[in-house]
Formats: sequence, C-alpha cells, structure tokens
Amino acid sequence: MTLVRWSPMQQLASMEVERLNRMFDHVRRNAFSGAWVPAVDIYEDAAHRVVIRAELPEMKREDIKVTVENDTLSLSGERKAPEIREGAFQRQERQHGEFSRSFTLPATLDASQISATYQDGVLTITVPPREEAKPKQIQIEAN
Repeated sequence: MTLVRWSPMQQLASMEVERLNRMFDHVRRNAFSGAWVPAVDIYEDAAHRVVIRAELPEMKREDIKVTVENDTLSLSGERKAPEIREGAFQRQERQHGEFSRSFTLPATLDASQISATYQDGVLTITVPPREEAKPKQIQIEAN
C-alpha cells in the first residue's frame, strides 16, 4: 500500500482549473463555434469503476473514436447532417458536425483496462480502478 500525501491547496487549485476549463469550454462552444458537443454523464458504480456515458444519437460505431494518452481519455467523431435539399427545413435545431471531448483520468484508475460499448445511441466507457486502489479489508489480529 502506498501512502499519498494529501495536499489541499493542490486539490483546490486543480478544482479551480477544471471549473475554469468547463466555463471557457461552454463559452467557446456556445458563442464562437456553435459546434455540437454531446452530453456526458460520469459516475462511479458499486464496483468503484468510473463510467462515462455519452449521448451520440444517429451515429455509427465506426464514426466514434475513443483514445487514451497520458491519463487523458478523449472522445471524438462526427455526426453527419441529414441529406435534405437546400431550403427544405422549416426549422433546424439539432446540431451536426465534428466533436471532441477530453477527460483527465485520476491516477487511481487503470487506463489499460478501459472498455467501451455502443448501444441505442449511447456510448458507455468503463474504467476500472487499479488493483492497489481497490478498497481492502484489513484483518485485525488479537494479541
């Protein structure tokens, strides 16, 4: 078991950087590009695996790319616009085009064991914890 020194200032700083990244990503996405960014849910399941679920409707599995490099998980791809003749739309609210999302994986997760499934327009990525990061029951011995 490895002891890790807790650094509250470093943790607060990383939380602030992440918050700023989300804020600027939201501003950039909505104000400048108008590009499509799929909605994502991230949670930890009962087995302490991190699960990332991304909504990718009307996309083919072949058009989605999932990569991991230097503890960063990236999703990318392109949702193609429907082939409808020019000027036929009465209203067009759904966005199409290329997208890219990146997430930093904590050191407690095993990036080499990532699995991904795609069903009904939802991409599910599961990242298990490292063996040494899994909770362990310590046996207490009597003297």
